[in-house]
Amino acid sequence: MTKLENVTVADAAWFRAPEVRAVFDCLNREGFEVRAVGGAVRNALLEEPVLEVDFATTAKPDDTLRLAAAAGIKTVPTGIDHGTITLVVDGVPFEVTTLRRDVDTDGRRATVAFGDDWAEDARRRDFTLNALYADATGAVHDPLDGLPDLLARRVRFVGDADTRIREDYLRILRFFRFSADYAKGDFDADGLAAAIRERRGLKRLSAERVRAEMLRILVTVRAPDAIRIMDESGLLLIVLGGIARRSRFDRIAAIEAQLKLMPDPMYRLAALSIFVEEDAERLAGKLRLSNDERNDLMGLASVAPWFRAPLAKRDLETLLYRIGARTYLGSVLIGWAASGAPIDDAAWRFAAELPREWQRPKFPVNGADLLNEGWLPGPGLGAHLRYLEERFIASGFTLDRKTLLALEDKNARPNGIART
Repeated sequence: MTKLENVTVADAAWFRAPEVRAVFDCLNREGFEVRAVGGAVRNALLEEPVLEVDFATTAKPDDTLRLAAAAGIKTVPTGIDHGTITLVVDGVPFEVTTLRRDVDTDGRRATVAFGDDWAEDARRRDFTLNALYADATGAVHDPLDGLPDLLARRVRFVGDADTRIREDYLRILRFFRFSADYAKGDFDADGLAAAIRERRGLKRLSAERVRAEMLRILVTVRAPDAIRIMDESGLLLIVLGGIARRSRFDRIAAIEAQLKLMPDPMYRLAALSIFVEEDAERLAGKLRLSNDERNDLMGLASVAPWFRAPLAKRDLETLLYRIGARTYLGSVLIGWAASGAPIDDAAWRFAAELPREWQRPKFPVNGADLLNEGWLPGPGLGAHLRYLEERFIASGFTLDRKTLLALEDKNARPNGIART
């Protein structure tokens, strides 16, 4: 194992956190050792935010459970067959995985054997910059010479790229995600060539795993670069199907940055892939989107394609009232991206910022009000409630409850749905 001289994460805030120290204290006993691994070490060395801390340990899963119980730490057997147990310290979860080697792989999942060899554990990881470990003192261990790759911001597969990919074809998408977040300059040529050669393996992956990686790729730092390369190499067609609208995607990314908005994966997916509502249905099925994500995409698909130019303030307020802030903002951003207008266009910016400036008014009448007025339950009551809401909107949201209840829908009364 290569311990680097004068390379440490000991000063990192996450490393000094009491919850992290508790994990080190819990598992560094009885001859076992635990080290932080992967993203926390990588980002600490790059001085980038650390969102979660994972650990690797020489302790077998049963030993991890036993030592955690002795320390009073809650455990969850997240993936115990693969050696992973989640330790929960004061509400903070940490995944702890026993050192392992792959016994058999099928392109989706691996059968593993547990071990105690740190170098062997490192060789089964995907990229060299993810094979960095930090011990309890903060010293960094680098068995695969990944630190030069990390400092050069080069995302390189461990060993032979084709072999790593065939072990788990999801690594194709992970290559694009990590390259788009960490790589400086061109993506690694060997890794890219292997990803393209092995692209058909993407069809063997579950839709759920593909979905999770794609949504993360869409919001990476260099997402437009990743999407361009994936499109030009034929990978995007395999993953998403349909026609990629890259210019819209590039522009929505630039607009979000201009407005200082957090990148939104569903907005970006819609900008890239949606032209008609059928596209949303197709994507929802292909990626096995959750019900909330499907509804999100369908809402955008129903509005965004025709949102071509900024509307008058009253029209914008009406649209915002009808469809809600989330669908409204996504539709504005996608419409702006499709329009070709400059990313500092004042009219489009006004439309995009309206949800911050204008509070959606509450419709002052409900079904109970109509029942109290003598309406009978049923379709007629619902129809009249909708009629009153339309009048409320048409008034510029100025009509109060009393005025609305005094209104009569002359078209409704002859149809037998009047009040008794």
